[in-house]
Amino acid sequence: MACRGVRGATTVDSNTPEEILRGTRELLALLIRLNDIEEADVASAIFTTTSDLDAEFPALAARQLGWFDTALMCQHELDVPGSLRRCIRILIHWNTDKPLSEIQHVYIKGAANLRPDRSELPPVDWDELEGWISTHLNELAKPIRR
Repeated sequence: MACRGVRGATTVDSNTPEEILRGTRELLALLIRLNDIEEADVASAIFTTTSDLDAEFPALAARQLGWFDTALMCQHELDVPGSLRRCIRILIHWNTDKPLSEIQHVYIKGAANLRPDRSELPPVDWDELEGWISTHLNELAKPIRR
């Protein structure tokens, strides 16, 4: 079994805890569902944000979806002039027998411009995805109120 990298990115409208968590949950849910990822097979996941997103840790979204035993880390992306703003990225290190050609990377919203070659997704029922997220949401994983 190989350890594969699964990537994704999205953008959010504002620097609020709610927007960061909503956008990250949406992206992570798509990565999980499109690739049939089970938490037990995940070695670790790295969440990054552009420097203009600092209102919440995006990894909290993974905890909210039940990933309590996975090693998670948050970082900021390099602040390159002219780069995409309000962007959240995820890199999952996943133990799988799937070949690289079968892994579905996910680039949505404004982040689709980062990898136009990877932004074609199967049709997504966004309401159904939100319902899936709601059924998996763990109420114990709450943002820290500062």
